[in-house]
Amino acid sequence: MITLNSQTKTDSIAVKITAHEDGQQIGRVFLYVLQNDLHDRPFGFLEDLFVEEAFRKQGVGSRLIQAAILEAKARGCYKLIGNSRQFAGAVHKFYERLGFKKWGFEFRMDL
Repeated sequence: MITLNSQTKTDSIAVKITAHEDGQQIGRVFLYVLQNDLHDRPFGFLEDLFVEEAFRKQGVGSRLIQAAILEAKARGCYKLIGNSRQFAGAVHKFYERLGFKKWGFEFRMDL
């Protein structure tokens, strides 16, 4: 008989990186630093990159991602994963310009 157990891990964190102009937040990205038992180092997962429309195409998104990359390196991550919608070609090119490579498929289940 197979039994399943769940375990709460407390060695993972979330980091919110923000961009501001004149005291107002104009962009953000979340970096989740996750540890699993298969690797001795954590990995980073990027989520919810957003730049206010009036500030797009000005390098804000690139600076947010660069800050997340530096944060992931500082926290010892061995890889960094970014995802986007399947048909968001401009976003894919954006990540590729920043050094990311297409690697696999993402499967999703909305709960």
